[in-house]
Amino acid sequence: MHFCVVKSKSIKFVLLMALVAVLLAISINGANSAQVFFGYSTKKVPVYSVETQNKQVAISFDAAWGADKTADIIETLKEFDSSATFFLVGFWVDKYGDMVKAIDEAGFEIGNHSNTHPDMTTLSADKVREELSNCSSLIKDITGKDVELFRAPYGAYSNTVIDTASELGMTTIQWDVDSLDWKGLSAEDITTRILNQVKNGSIILCHNNSDHIVDALPMILDRLQKRGYKVTSIGELIYKENYTIDRNGTQKQN
Repeated sequence: MHFCVVKSKSIKFVLLMALVAVLLAISINGANSAQVFFGYSTKKVPVYSVETQNKQVAISFDAAWGADKTADIIETLKEFDSSATFFLVGFWVDKYGDMVKAIDEAGFEIGNHSNTHPDMTTLSADKVREELSNCSSLIKDITGKDVELFRAPYGAYSNTVIDTASELGMTTIQWDVDSLDWKGLSAEDITTRILNQVKNGSIILCHNNSDHIVDALPMILDRLQKRGYKVTSIGELIYKENYTIDRNGTQKQN
């Protein structure tokens, strides 16, 4: 009798393990269930920051809704001998071609921020390609340069978005320091927020037409430089080859 009980338990255990193996072999929403079960994910992530020993950070400005403060931003960046990346939406490029030219001629990097500022995760692969291609074409028509960086509107991305950008020669960029300047924060609050979060390899998100960015930017750059940081464009910060991106979006040199 004792032998039968042991044998019955053993059979049940074997059957349970077989069931687990089957479940882990199937897919859940396109991801292997073993990856889901053990806490892994096949979802790709953009570059949020860069692992580096250098006291270097990148500052960026998303441009979609207005341009009247952009010239002041350019002059302030030049005054502090800082570089930057401007992510431009296609309809902004169309409307403010002279400002696009001014950004480029001042030596600043220009990235793609989509053509019409949609939530890219709601689009098919063909529509994503259309958004990115149209915006890059508008920029290149003015600057004569290929666009190498992309930032998704609202920070909304998916594997399709990242893969399509990569196929078009662009690296998808996020940020690890959000100024929240678009919320109407004071210049001092914007500056404090950035200084409290920044570290080596950070990517700072600002907006070209936020309420107090013109007043905040000199303080941001001055205090970053006093802390020993070099403020650059994203293209000067990121690795272009032989790198990995971990699940937190930290780009690391291999």
